[in-house]
Amino acid sequence: MRPDTPAAHTTEAERLLRTATQYPGDREPLFLRAAAHLELAGDRPRATVLYDDLLSASPANPVLIRALKAANLWEYGHEAEARAIIDGVRWAKPSDAAAWEIVAETLEAHDELEAAESTLTEAATLLAVSDELPHATRSLLTTRHRVRRMLALPHDTWDDQADRLHPAEVPLDELHDPKRLWALGSSDPAELQAEITRLRSELGAYRTALSRPFPVAVLHWPEAELDELLTAYPELEAEYPTYTAHLTDLEASLRELAQAGTPNLGIVRATVPSYEAFAASESTHPANPALLPQYATTLAARGRATTWPPAWGEGCWCGGEGVYGGCHGGSSA
Repeated sequence: MRPDTPAAHTTEAERLLRTATQYPGDREPLFLRAAAHLELAGDRPRATVLYDDLLSASPANPVLIRALKAANLWEYGHEAEARAIIDGVRWAKPSDAAAWEIVAETLEAHDELEAAESTLTEAATLLAVSDELPHATRSLLTTRHRVRRMLALPHDTWDDQADRLHPAEVPLDELHDPKRLWALGSSDPAELQAEITRLRSELGAYRTALSRPFPVAVLHWPEAELDELLTAYPELEAEYPTYTAHLTDLEASLRELAQAGTPNLGIVRATVPSYEAFAASESTHPANPALLPQYATTLAARGRATTWPPAWGEGCWCGGEGVYGGCHGGSSA
């Protein structure tokens, strides 16, 4: 039976580690499988220990292990170290397509779409030199195709090659349609089919849900993201003259809605790569201010909204160090 709970994944990791002591010749693959189970169990620090243990013993594929370690580190708050490792993997220019794909998907998972695309293009330059490619390199080209579709980039030679190598009846352009990926939150065809099945089976529940008032959510751009947004799209400065004004307007808008009796108010955190991907899915330029409320509504529909207002003694929604009552909630009645 496949593990499906954190405890079960931990148990499976322990079994694999015991097996590794009995079969030292298989230590590396067994440790990698154990680390994967520890990540699924939520024990990411211990998974990092296993990666470090392998790297200290002259492993067969150190670059792959470093790529896996970087992906794991970023997931539990060690972004700077993860970025340094990713830079090292790219500098090493490995011949293993899997290592390239892991670091690119790590960047993609954290809304670094441009960096993911450039990483995959570096890999394609090195590895995709003919149509007779191993499975791992074909997978890399498919991932690159998906990322480029999310960035609304035109087809190039490697995108055409990915199309030729794609075995399924559904074309990659349709499979990687940004609007479909945005709505689903995944590029896995199996997950897409599962989502269709779920929607059909729960149609009655959805009809009931659709009859209720839809929650209203507003966008919060963290300061670094807002700076990046306005640098790329200065046309939006009329919407966000300064970061301080953005925070003030956000709180004021929510209070006005609350005083008018609007229920289910929330805040969604915006990022520039996510916003650009949404704009591509809507075939609209990101500088169009009419797109901003649509983006907020879509994020809320995907469960990304946090309830407003926070409790008086909870952290403020703006991300500052103070509690809400001493920050943006301080002037509440």
